Amino acid sequence: MPGDFEYQWSQLVAKAWADPAFKAKLIANPAAVLKENGLQVPAGITIKVVENTDKVLHLTLPLPPAPEELTEEELHRAAGGGGERCWRCGGCERCFRCGERCWRC
Repeated sequence: MPGDFEYQWSQLVAKAWADPAFKAKLIANPAAVLKENGLQVPAGITIKVVENTDKVLHLTLPLPPAPEELTEEELHRAAGGGGERCWRCGGCERCFRCGERCWRC
């Protein structure tokens, strides 16, 4: 477990909670702190560390999957299309969420 990134990151988080100077350094220069603690950052990658507060919550928007990783139906559903839409039989049911017809029909 000590070689596991999640475990090592959790150790750095605990240290940042206990040591304000370490936390400031981690936020100011995360790549250097990660490297100093045995976590390598690939070349060309920028690391940002932000802190949630009782008034601010940061959410990370992940990269979209490569187009070939999802079927058209899966991509449509991931983009917010939630209805059962019949694309293969030639008919079309309306989306149960928005009432619109399938974009492919």
